[in-house]
Amino acid sequence: MTDAAEHSQAPLVLVVDDEAPIRRFLRAGLEMNGFRVVEADTAQAANEIAVMRQPDLVVLDLGLPDADGASVVETLRGWSQVPVIVLSVRKSETEKIKLLESGADDYIVKPFGMGELLARVRVVLRRVVRQETADPVVKVGGLAIDLARRLVSRDGAAIILSPKQFALLRLLAVHHGSVMTHRQLMRELWPQEPDEDVQYLRILMKKLRNRIEPDPARPIYLVTELAIGYRLRTQEQLDAFGYVAAI
Repeated sequence: MTDAAEHSQAPLVLVVDDEAPIRRFLRAGLEMNGFRVVEADTAQAANEIAVMRQPDLVVLDLGLPDADGASVVETLRGWSQVPVIVLSVRKSETEKIKLLESGADDYIVKPFGMGELLARVRVVLRRVVRQETADPVVKVGGLAIDLARRLVSRDGAAIILSPKQFALLRLLAVHHGSVMTHRQLMRELWPQEPDEDVQYLRILMKKLRNRIEPDPARPIYLVTELAIGYRLRTQEQLDAFGYVAAI
């Protein structure tokens, strides 16, 4: 395959930000790491380009001149499941929860490094590939989750989970590397009582950690996003914190 052909197969990222220096920074970093990039500086342009170019991923700043970036997420989710990573200077947990529940896949608070962004980009793109190819096994460190056969093991030893514990682990594995909010998890686990006390979820998570974590008091796989929800770390995220996978 020629270089031109390989480049045409590279994932296309739509970068949406009204500040030209930030777009240049993002374009340079993404293209240097093998991605193709298109840019938009308004919500309207973002929506039009998304329809015309069908990007593989959207990196979206919230502070746009013609609309809040959150409205772009809502518009996209009306017709597309393209992954969206939100960039924001806002640190409000309420805002983050709202974005995640409206359809964003992840968020990064400014300022951030290119390494952090690239790690998030790879996580969401890998999840899309796994879903499209129906790959049923999620592995991180010594933990292996076979979603099709409902089998879980750590360092080769089988772990027995209750149906509800596996249901929680499955949700986090399907969204491997990304945050799921308390409300999202509650709605999936207790659909008849989605507004039940989140304490039930915390108790369930504690029991699950007792089963799969080497040290439940200091979890390395299932981590808490304070006041927001939970995340099952990827191998890259595990490595970033200095944990060594089992051989």
